[in-house]
Amino acid sequence: MGNRKGIEALLRSQPFSESVTGEDSVYHYAESMARVENTLVVVSDIKANTSRIFYGRFADVLSIRSLPHENSIWEKEILAQMDESEQEGKYLSELRFFNFLRRIPHSFRPYYYLAAHLRIKNKRGIAVDVLHRMYYWYEGGSEVVRYGICVYGPLLQPLPAKYMAVNSVTGEVQELSGSNDQDILSKREKQILSLIVKGLTSQEIADMLCISKHTVSRHRQEILAKLQARNSAGAILRARQLQLI
Repeated sequence: MGNRKGIEALLRSQPFSESVTGEDSVYHYAESMARVENTLVVVSDIKANTSRIFYGRFADVLSIRSLPHENSIWEKEILAQMDESEQEGKYLSELRFFNFLRRIPHSFRPYYYLAAHLRIKNKRGIAVDVLHRMYYWYEGGSEVVRYGICVYGPLLQPLPAKYMAVNSVTGEVQELSGSNDQDILSKREKQILSLIVKGLTSQEIADMLCISKHTVSRHRQEILAKLQARNSAGAILRARQLQLI
């Protein structure tokens, strides 16, 4: 569940505002989508760590129709009907999507959503091909993701890739694969992380690279933020999971 903890930590560590923004709009939108598209829609309130589920008729195909609320940002009943490898792939794609958005200008981020081909079992154990779309709803004018909207419906035709970022304005598609992970850290950050792996201190790294200790510390903090790790050991573990080192 390392990937799940990674994306959850990234989302929940954001600097949320004290006021609730767009709550009525986002839930109305989700309810309408479930009704019009007959999809299963989950709205996760990242700050509150809760979810509301809206059941369209596709929920009957998956044999999913439980309580409309969860005390988690994860739709546990849906995840329970996925193989562990499928769950990990979903978490990793969301982690890659989040980092993909961080690398593009803020004004363009709302254009994108995550599309994924998932296999979800119904109550009889039969795997169903599902199109999963995930949208972020930002706090007004900010870079903070307040709500995640997950839409589950039938996969009508094969996707160009199993996981991809889709620009809903231009139709441009960006596959989210291991090659994207290499862009998470800069060349200098990878260099410093590799020296951290070797056990060098900040001062030793500074001396080796002919930079100040303050610059090394700044890079360390940026590495921790990008990999959402609490310490160097966590950063090394996350980097190895993403094959950055």
